[in-house]
Parts: sequence; C-alpha cells; structure tokens
Amino acid sequence: MSLNQPEKLQAMESPRSICHVVAVPYPGRGHVNPMMNLCKLLCSKTPNIVISFVVTEEWLGFISSDDKPVNVRFRTIPNVIPSELDRANNFPAFLAAVLTKMEAPFEELLDRLELPVAAIIADTYVAWTVQVGQRRNIPVASLWTMSASVFSIFHHFNLLVQNHHFPADLSEQGNDRVDYIPGLTPICLADLPTILYGSDRQVLHHALDCVSSVPKAQYLLFTTVYELEFQVIDVFKANLPFPVYAIGPSIPYLDLKQPCSTTSLNGPDYLQWLDLQPRGSVLYVSLGSFLSVSAAQMDEIVAGVQDSGVRYLWVSRGDSSRFKDCCGSQGVVVPWCDQLRVLCHSSVGGFWTHCGFNSTLEAAYAGVPMLTFPIFMDQNPNSKQIVEDWKVGWRVKKNKVGEGEHLVSREEIAELVRRFLDFESMEQMEMRQRAGKVGETCQTAIAKGGSTDINLDAFIKDISERHHH
Repeated sequence: MSLNQPEKLQAMESPRSICHVVAVPYPGRGHVNPMMNLCKLLCSKTPNIVISFVVTEEWLGFISSDDKPVNVRFRTIPNVIPSELDRANNFPAFLAAVLTKMEAPFEELLDRLELPVAAIIADTYVAWTVQVGQRRNIPVASLWTMSASVFSIFHHFNLLVQNHHFPADLSEQGNDRVDYIPGLTPICLADLPTILYGSDRQVLHHALDCVSSVPKAQYLLFTTVYELEFQVIDVFKANLPFPVYAIGPSIPYLDLKQPCSTTSLNGPDYLQWLDLQPRGSVLYVSLGSFLSVSAAQMDEIVAGVQDSGVRYLWVSRGDSSRFKDCCGSQGVVVPWCDQLRVLCHSSVGGFWTHCGFNSTLEAAYAGVPMLTFPIFMDQNPNSKQIVEDWKVGWRVKKNKVGEGEHLVSREEIAELVRRFLDFESMEQMEMRQRAGKVGETCQTAIAKGGSTDINLDAFIKDISERHHH
C-alpha cells in the first residue's frame, strides 16, 4: 500500500486548488471509526480534498486493509503510547501518554508532508493539536465523538460544583435532579458520565482539560445529528466565537450502498440467517468485551435471552464458551458483524446495547428500539437520552443507587426481552413508530439540503476559502 500522494492528485489541477486536511483521531476504536467516516463524507463531497490520516504504526496494522477513498492516505507516527491491546489495564496512563507523547512526533510528521495544510481535524481528546495549530497558523477543527449533551455536561462542569453536585455521594444524592445544564433536559446525578463520580479523578481532570481547549480551536464538529440535539447545539452556536457544525451521524452509511460479501469466520452467513427470519423478530445483542460486565451478570444475560424464546444475533468478542449449549435455530453467535447493515435489516426488531455513542447513532439511523445496558463513561447519559428524551428504548438495569452492582436476574431479563419484542403490544408499537421517526430524522439530515449536508458543505467551503486567502 502506497503512503505517497494518492493517484487522484495527478488528475487534479495545481496543488493550489487542493485542500489538504490532516485528520488526527484519538487512538481508540470508538474515535478512529467516526473520524474515518467523516473523512469519507468529506471526500464524497469534493474531489479537491486530500486527507492525511495520522495514526500510530500499531493502529495502521489494525486499519490498513479497511476500505477508504483514494484521497485519504495513512501517515504514521511511532508507537509512543501503550499498546491498544492492553490499554484497558491502565487507562489513566494510556490517556496521559496520548496527551503528552504524541505531540512531538506529530510535529515532525507535519514537517515532512508534501502539501501545505489547510486545516487539522483533531479529536477533542488530542487537545495538544490546538497549540500546534496556533504555532503554525493552521486552523483546527475539534471533533467531539460523544453526544453534544455530554459535551455540555463537561463544558459546564463548574455548575455541578456550584450546585454541590460535585463531588457527590451517589448513595445519598444519586436521584438528585440536575436541571441547570444549558441545553439539557433534567437528568439524575446517577445518569451523568461515570467519571464524574468514580474514584479516578485523574481521568476526569484530563477530560476537563481537553474540553477546555475547544474554545481555542477554530471550529467545533459534533458527530451527532442537529435535530436530535438541537437545544444543546444552539447553546454552543450562540456562545462559542466560531462555527459549530453537527456533521453526524458519523457512521458508515455510505458503505450501505456497496454490496456486502461478509461471512462470519466460523459459521453461517449471519445475513443469510437474518434473511430467513420474520420481520422485526430478532434481538441484536452487542455487549462489548466480556470485561465490561461481571461474569455472574453475563451468565444471567445469556440465560435470560435464551429463556425468552426470542431469536437473537449476538456479537461475542471474547469467550464464546457460554454459548456452547445454545443457538440452534433460535440464535447465531458471531465474533464480529457489519453492525449498521445488521441494524438496518428488516428482521431486526431491537438492539441490546451498551450505549456507546456510535452504536446509539447507528440504532437511531436504523430506526431500531434499544434495550440499554450502560456500563461507564458517556453510556449512562446516552441511555437516559434514548429512554427519556427520544423515548425509543427501555432500561435493562434500573438505577438501584448506593447498593453496588445490582444483578439483573435471568427471569427479569427473559420477561423484559419477551415484552420488548412483543409485536401485539400497543406500547411497543408506539415505541417502534417513534424509533422509525428518529430514523427518518437522520435520513433527512444527510439527504440533499438536510442539516448534515448543509453543514458539511459549509465546513468545506470555510476551510477551502481560508486556505486560498
């Protein structure tokens, strides 16, 4: 694979007309993917854009074979941060390394790039890019890959302190309503991002530092859809001194136009299996790694879903031995799947999700109701948004504040899953209709003249004009 200038450049006019953007994702799967999806969207909009996508050498190994436009070229910096394969073992150290060790090799890379740089698009969590841009007079667009609501919570952190909601003891205050964060509907303290009340203050301070660097950038890009969070986005449009664009959902919907030839590595083609199931009858389950819930809870979830009698497609990225006695015609277990394509399949009627924001946006786009099972970070407020604001999901786990981990039993899970996929139920019919409307909202946003379409065009025009001046 050539890392030199893409072939397309030969077909273009002089380098003056080329808009060269450097993209710097935070080195985590939930951040690399939306950054690449944004790059694909930018390339689909104009042939004159060339993107240098900067990753560590390790990350290049993970993504070098992924499909990407010819205008996007990978550029690497050395592995100056802990390996992705064990970053979870010491997350504070990993985050500290991202914030301190990547800047110098990135600057060296900038010096080696052939084309002048029109703009840097950088994940908010690689905050040092803002200083690099200032030193070199290159505009920086900060890409926030969580919800705009979560950005508002961090941005207005001082309000939590003023209202004696930080530091907080959830066993006493977990049900307190926080009703003073601009753009947000009232939210329970227990539904705020977990780092606000966990023991790990170091990660919180890093996150707050990154968010506080955003007003020094030249643009703020949200991977959300404007209509889904317009109250929050309008707050930032009114209060930040530069353009704020909602360019989402930053999910791989362009790929849906390509035929899919994916078969799972060790069994039947899951898409062929889905083709054989009745409309809306399948529960899609994706729970992240097995580390995210306790082994005891995982056993209850597996047994509960099986006991429900509902059909399921389950992505299990780890130990699949729990499933050895099951499946058959009722379910399929795969190590990976094309998630957006699965969610858009007519036989999928619900999604059991951790509520990571990318998964939340994919389910929103597909118009699929969600069973929410948040574990950490922004998954709690995402769950609240799904259940209370958009009303397109149910919580699996009720907040039992102050009681440690509340184990949801297999009986509760089996009953919940049966009710969730009950097509005869009026409550379910109404939720499916609301989910369908959310899906239509996303489709309208990305269509010609929709909010996402207009915002992408405005952003490209702005960085191109700045560059040519």
